[in-house]
Amino acid sequence: MQSMAAPCSSSSSSSRAWAVARRSPSLPSLPSSRRVAFSSYPSSLPSQGCRWPIAGAGAPAALPLRGGLQPLPAHLFPAGVGRAGASAARTRTAAALTAAAPAEEGGGKPEGAAGIPRTLQLGAMILVWYTLNIYFNIYNKLVLKAVPFPYTITTFQFASGSFFITLMWLLNLHPKPRLSLRQYAKLLPLALIHVLGNIFTNMSLGKVAVSFTHTIKAMEPFFSVLLSVLFLGETPSLLVLGSLAPIVGGVVLASMTEVSFNWIGFWSAMASNLTNQSRNVFSKKLLADKEDSLDDINLFSIMTVMAFLLSAPLMLSIEGIKFSPSYLQSAGVNVKDLCVKAALAGTCFHFYQQVSYSLLARISPVTHSVTNSLKRLVVIVASVLFFRTPISPINAFGTGVALAGVFLYSQLKKAKPKAKAA
Repeated sequence: MQSMAAPCSSSSSSSRAWAVARRSPSLPSLPSSRRVAFSSYPSSLPSQGCRWPIAGAGAPAALPLRGGLQPLPAHLFPAGVGRAGASAARTRTAAALTAAAPAEEGGGKPEGAAGIPRTLQLGAMILVWYTLNIYFNIYNKLVLKAVPFPYTITTFQFASGSFFITLMWLLNLHPKPRLSLRQYAKLLPLALIHVLGNIFTNMSLGKVAVSFTHTIKAMEPFFSVLLSVLFLGETPSLLVLGSLAPIVGGVVLASMTEVSFNWIGFWSAMASNLTNQSRNVFSKKLLADKEDSLDDINLFSIMTVMAFLLSAPLMLSIEGIKFSPSYLQSAGVNVKDLCVKAALAGTCFHFYQQVSYSLLARISPVTHSVTNSLKRLVVIVASVLFFRTPISPINAFGTGVALAGVFLYSQLKKAKPKAKAA
């Protein structure tokens, strides 16, 4: 067998090249494995001065054969093709080699072809997210009106999620994670924030109308900027700060004219804004940490199970056991109807949050914020129609101004990286 430094004039190498040419008279029709072989050889390999100039490519190439890197024989092209035909064939070969390289690196799918299915997938996920969120807020409000115990309801919702997660792992629908104690320690603060955020949300939903809770929760961008300044040292632009003015002003205007206004419901929604924004920041950092090797589903699953384990003793110490048939019957509550609504609320709660986490792993935080603000508008409209919540024109105007400010904030945050790149 010849070495890689075999001379170009070797007759045996020429005959082997002719054998390749007979098996494949036109290089563009070579199998994909052979085309990749052309581009897989680095240009630093010695070729003993034997190089085949590809027209328009600007870089030399060599034909890899068993005996080493060999020049492309002139008789590779059929007789009568001429210089123009050879140049055209070389150009087609260069195009084939260029197409083969990204196919090997990117999975063989052009970016445009992969973009349409991805857009449809994201659109379907957003639609499911919105629908589950609407049903969760409606059923959850009905349960909280009958049983005003936010700690108990939150624990029940985490228990429902833990049931579905355990079922998913037992049926091997998703691989079970293998985490170290250090990784569990990193997830513990995130699970605690998750518990507090949902407790505060349920406290607010139990005290005020669903539409008002989500109007207050439109102030999430305000807390996002505040946390970025305090903990990340980021300085927002004047335009971003200006977009916060309609958010705050709209919430204040809606609060002043809200029929169901309650200070506990107001500050609980504010606290949920703070905790949920902290949770989103920490979650994004964990998803981006390759060392932890956690995907979005397992991150949310472990966090939900840990949240259930944390919320159960908190519920027992504050509210005790309230969700018992004897207590519900003595309170004049239809046990069967309440259990069905609580089960539906817990199911929608788990799956809408899982879809939200999956979206957070697939899109940017800014895009997630935009879709979240639109989701809030959909939930507000749906809850007003279902519960027939009385809303004055000024209250509706304040809600609209706040949501418009959220949208403006999202657009300004999206435009900021583009300005830096330019």
